[in-house]
Amino acid sequence: MQNYPVTKVTISKLTEIDFDNLAFGKTFSDHMFTADYIDGKWTKMEIVPVADLSIHPGNCTLHYGQSIFEGMKAFKNKDGEAVLFRPEMNARRLNASARRMCMAEIPEDVFLSALHQLVDLESEFIPSKAGSALYLRPFMFGTDEYIGVHSSASYKFLILALPVGAYYSKPVSLKVEETFVRAAPGGVGEAKTAGNYAASLYPAQLAKQEGYDNVMWMDGHEFKYVQEVGTMNIFFVIGDTIVTPALNGAILHGITRDSIITHLTDEGYKVEQRNVAIDEIIAAHESGELKEIFGAGTAAVVSYVNKMAYRDTVIELDSENYKISPMIKETLTGIIAGIKEDKNGWVVPVQSSVLA
Repeated sequence: MQNYPVTKVTISKLTEIDFDNLAFGKTFSDHMFTADYIDGKWTKMEIVPVADLSIHPGNCTLHYGQSIFEGMKAFKNKDGEAVLFRPEMNARRLNASARRMCMAEIPEDVFLSALHQLVDLESEFIPSKAGSALYLRPFMFGTDEYIGVHSSASYKFLILALPVGAYYSKPVSLKVEETFVRAAPGGVGEAKTAGNYAASLYPAQLAKQEGYDNVMWMDGHEFKYVQEVGTMNIFFVIGDTIVTPALNGAILHGITRDSIITHLTDEGYKVEQRNVAIDEIIAAHESGELKEIFGAGTAAVVSYVNKMAYRDTVIELDSENYKISPMIKETLTGIIAGIKEDKNGWVVPVQSSVLA
């Protein structure tokens, strides 16, 4: 692991934070990692106090949207040690997003070294309350100053750290979306790029006005096959089979999704990754075979879905009777906490560094 120069704050915000009442995404730690891509190489790599950025009004990202990010968390295990969950997967996914958005890739060793050093420095910001964590937001954007449609030659990469509470504190309700499209194969649906989320805001707002927490996205061609939810991948328990939409270029390569599939397969459960028609879900509900619906993602880990609306059909399930998704949530959180066996080596202890 590399060490980067550190400029520490003079007064920490740590004492101002109410760790028992953390809203998601609103509280920041003291420091951030920052690096600049200039003349074909990464430079100015350092950890500095969180502060405003200064950009030119002609900044290319403001006009043409070359912006990507990752979402991940740091936790404390049962022994109080800071740990990360499969961080190398986030590094690889960020670079996959960078390739799709025609941006510079960041070396995996730089990504991981910066992550370890920042989390080690900010370890006191990791909440101890169950369901809480230190949310980490690596992100990158173009920094060229021009008005013209072509890729930037320079970029800024940063990592922010935010102590957070639970993303969803209760089961969620979903409206099946049949007017707006999130993504299509060949597009940027599997890239974690800012524009995907901006495009989802209006449909999500309409769903909330109807009393639903979020939308369930359908394929952009026939509105027949399920893709994912606004903030997570989606799973269905039909009979004794766990079904989730197959990755097809329009669905985010969820790290929690992959972990769930791997764990369930290792434990002998029947898991299918394939096209999932909404008509199949409705029919399974009508026959009594639809046992659970749940979402999976870094922010929420596992979220129980207790209501789903499709046209005139409203599916309502009692999440108190769920068995598979609570087991998965307990297993993943147990692995992270160090109270369940980490058979796949997913948990990575944060390496301590000598601050420069």
